[in-house]
Amino acid sequence: MKKTIRRKVLKKRDEIPPVVKKIKDALIKQGLFNLSEFTAAKTVFFYASFRSEVETLSIIKESLKLGKRVVLPKVDKERHMLKLYEIKDIGELSPGYMDIPEPLALNERLVSLDDIDLVIIPGAGFDYSGNRLGYGAGYYDILLSKSEKKTPIVALAYEEQLVDSIPSETHDVKINAIVTDKRVIRT
Repeated sequence: MKKTIRRKVLKKRDEIPPVVKKIKDALIKQGLFNLSEFTAAKTVFFYASFRSEVETLSIIKESLKLGKRVVLPKVDKERHMLKLYEIKDIGELSPGYMDIPEPLALNERLVSLDDIDLVIIPGAGFDYSGNRLGYGAGYYDILLSKSEKKTPIVALAYEEQLVDSIPSETHDVKINAIVTDKRVIRT
């Protein structure tokens, strides 16, 4: 069931024409920057966009200019987990796991999940109840389920990524809001 939904949603996302995608990305960026959770956050955990995901590199650059502390994940394949590192500049990212841009693994830049004020999470699809369909590896669910702190989790998505229902399991982490190119959905 999840594989079928993932395949359909990713196909829709991949079919968004580049010129339309650019407009949608700008609208999503504006929606995020107007979100109260974003304006209040000092430390934001972002993802570096990959393939046809909502473009985040310009959002990250702007967040750094705004004085936000920016944190990105690095995949630790051996431990099957994400490690979080602060970045000071977008140029510090380099291709990592599956060629996704990742930060340098500098011990002095390692950040605890409990220090994060806002999580911006990727995904293939989302429903109106806060269920997220990831890419199948479970990295974000594993990481976020360990936190005692109820940090707001926000997804950036195109309207094409919304579905009526996504099957969820007990270990799946729910999101609090979805910022799309047309609206903010509170879950």
